[in-house]
Amino acid sequence: MSKPGASVEASQRAVPEMMLGGRLAGLSLPRQVAVLAVWPLLEQVLAFCVGFTDLLISGRIGEVSDRVAILDAMGLGGYVGWFFNILQGAVATGVMALVSRATGAGDPKLANRGLGQGVWLGTAAGVISLLVLQAGIPQLVRAIGLSPEAAGYATIYLRWLALSAPFGGAMFAINAALRGAGDTRTPFIGMCVVNGVNMVVSGLLALGPEPFGGHGIAGIAIGTISGWMAGLLTVGVLLARKHGVLRWTLEGLRAHRETMARILRVGAPQALEIAFMWGIHAYGIHVIATLPGEGNLGAHILAIRVESMSFLPGWAIATAGAALVGQYLGAGSREMAVRSVRLCWKVAAALMMGMGLVFVFGRDQLIALMAPGSGLHQQLASPLVLICAVAQPFFATCIILKTSMRGAGATGIVMRWSFGSMIFYRIGVLWFFNDRDWFDLRVVWVVFALDLLTQAMVFAWVHFRGKWLDAKV
Repeated sequence: MSKPGASVEASQRAVPEMMLGGRLAGLSLPRQVAVLAVWPLLEQVLAFCVGFTDLLISGRIGEVSDRVAILDAMGLGGYVGWFFNILQGAVATGVMALVSRATGAGDPKLANRGLGQGVWLGTAAGVISLLVLQAGIPQLVRAIGLSPEAAGYATIYLRWLALSAPFGGAMFAINAALRGAGDTRTPFIGMCVVNGVNMVVSGLLALGPEPFGGHGIAGIAIGTISGWMAGLLTVGVLLARKHGVLRWTLEGLRAHRETMARILRVGAPQALEIAFMWGIHAYGIHVIATLPGEGNLGAHILAIRVESMSFLPGWAIATAGAALVGQYLGAGSREMAVRSVRLCWKVAAALMMGMGLVFVFGRDQLIALMAPGSGLHQQLASPLVLICAVAQPFFATCIILKTSMRGAGATGIVMRWSFGSMIFYRIGVLWFFNDRDWFDLRVVWVVFALDLLTQAMVFAWVHFRGKWLDAKV
């Protein structure tokens, strides 16, 4: 128990009054954020490079006349990759919340059990995602409204991509447990393997010489499968060699209903949130794909790839914030949980606004790298990136506050407040304006930016209100 006056003294030294254990022991709050954020940041840089590489490859396979259709197919593929997060991401959120609380409370037995049960739940989530996607690909492609050429490429790509889901689901759960325990370095190593294998295999199968090359868009998807398999093997082996708080144990791997229920109690609201969000975004993709003219969906995904550069520091800092919130709440310090979120909020907003300036002055060059020689995509995507630059402070607020609330286990609160804004803007407003003569891709992105602005204001209010701190895990 802290001594009288410890709070003031700790504040003066910038050292948390409630000390955490493990790698975070004895560190000031800014250093804790830095330690937890540096590896996720590098991980996100690698992930960006993979997405960037996939677009570079897809923009260079097939005949020039086919590339608009190929990029549209990859655009849909990017959103289907997000579909996997409906169940896998929900499991990962529940695992991280449970393990971070257990770590903060000094309960390694519960932390290891959270790891073991999370692996089984993550794998099951991946298998379910695989089966649902395989059964629904024809209906999905028709509903989005792709051209016949793009629909053909998308079907090939998605059939292969679905096979990566079980491996990704298990690895999502392991990485979430590690991050919740304060270890962000091991997930980075695993994702290095995922990304490295993905880039090499995708490039070889899609663009390489005979007999390896010539597989086109299927080669990119096979590279993704290979990457997740290699990454899962890597983190599994690294955990087997660990002697810290989190490691494989027979007790942890035995089925334990109570622990699974606790993970699902946190993750289930997020599964609903992401499922509805995916449906809402699918409607947005349908609107974009059916806009007059060619290349709209491809330009949309190009702009998102550029936008993801700002997501790199934002997500890394949000991951650190979520881990700290869980650990401090587990240790009994609500004050330090709030302080950690607000520090992360300030840092992420500053960094992402800086990235916004990069978008303002360098957007054309970034788009040209991913779609060389495509004046159509350049013309369509450039104003979208400019809109994205303006929205950066709102984007930062949403990332940090929503992720920190999930780290506290308050996934139900995040779900409830997210839907109202998204349904109003991304369905209602898009539907209302869809048949107007002036409605184009730029207007769609302005609507998306207004949604971010509204959510940022709402979640700032929810944060300061403080009820998210009362969530049970």
